[in-house]
Amino acid sequence: MKIGIVCYPTFGGSGVVATELGLELSKRGHEIHFITYRQPVRLELLSNNVHFHEVNVPEYPLFHYQPYELALSSKLVDMVKLHGIQLLHVHYAIPHAYAAYMAQKMLEDENIHVPIVTTLHGTDITLVGSHPFYKPAVTFSINQSDAVTSVSESLKKDTLKLFNIKRDIHVVPNFIDLEKSNHAFTDCQREVMADDDERIITHISNFREVKRIPDVIKIFNMIQKELPAKLMLVGEGPEREAAERLVSKFGLKDRVVFLGNSNEVDKILCFSDLFLLPSQTESFGLAALEAMASSAPVISTNAGGLSEVNEHGYSGFLSDVGDVEDMSANAIKILKDTKVLNQFKANAKAQSKKFDLRNIVPQYEAIYKKTLETYLVH
Repeated sequence: MKIGIVCYPTFGGSGVVATELGLELSKRGHEIHFITYRQPVRLELLSNNVHFHEVNVPEYPLFHYQPYELALSSKLVDMVKLHGIQLLHVHYAIPHAYAAYMAQKMLEDENIHVPIVTTLHGTDITLVGSHPFYKPAVTFSINQSDAVTSVSESLKKDTLKLFNIKRDIHVVPNFIDLEKSNHAFTDCQREVMADDDERIITHISNFREVKRIPDVIKIFNMIQKELPAKLMLVGEGPEREAAERLVSKFGLKDRVVFLGNSNEVDKILCFSDLFLLPSQTESFGLAALEAMASSAPVISTNAGGLSEVNEHGYSGFLSDVGDVEDMSANAIKILKDTKVLNQFKANAKAQSKKFDLRNIVPQYEAIYKKTLETYLVH
């Protein structure tokens, strides 16, 4: 198949999943065309089967805001015609499904028929889509898609609750390439991050309010009172300055390391003993899955799709949002005894195997095939 993939080319979960999906599909013999405003961060290699087409938005003084959707629709039309793309897989309802629908209608005028598969990732539904201003556009974009997928059962339920959806929504979970998680780092490199007797605890996010960074620091504060530990905070965002102030207030400056947007996430996770994700909501929890793939058990909330990823009492523990005492107690329970910690590490790795991309990508292929067959019949 010749498949066009539209996504945000950023560090966010949807962009990472879309890119990894495209790369795996290319290995399975499909021709993949990424169409976005910048080369995706995980798209390291272009080949005969993987192509990138940049969407340029011309500057017009007439517009207060430059019309990305219009530029994207036009680019999609051009790329479908030029490369014979058979199906568009767009990640996020708006602006991507919205732009794809416009492209589809323009192409139909020229007797070219290309179906749209839309994947819902979370913030397009829970944050952007539920805003009254965007709700009609989101509802329309989802209903006009030829197939719709969601990354978790939780997100599917939220979508059906928030919008008047007439399409079936297929749950296809996020995934990880476990082959990339089989690290070859040596034990001595761990010394750069912590002493031998210290547990390494990690949090990775975009430091937005929804990630509840103060809870991460409060949980760690309670943990380090019980056992020697270091906290690695990976990422950048609006909550970072407040987090630095809280670390100072608790007197933890020598125990907490702010690493910013690191290119060594795999190494950091490899040496991590525990991963904290006390989010207000998570449509799936890709960061938790990446941690588990590196054998780091997860302490998380039970919000959104996290309970579908992190199995309570097996790969880690789940707590109510804001219950930092329970999360701290569960963390200490895992970390205090090396035998218990090693068992949870093994369990976390085993849990992650359920989400290996080789188990998930065939589900997308089946949806593509069925969508193409149904669309072309009509």
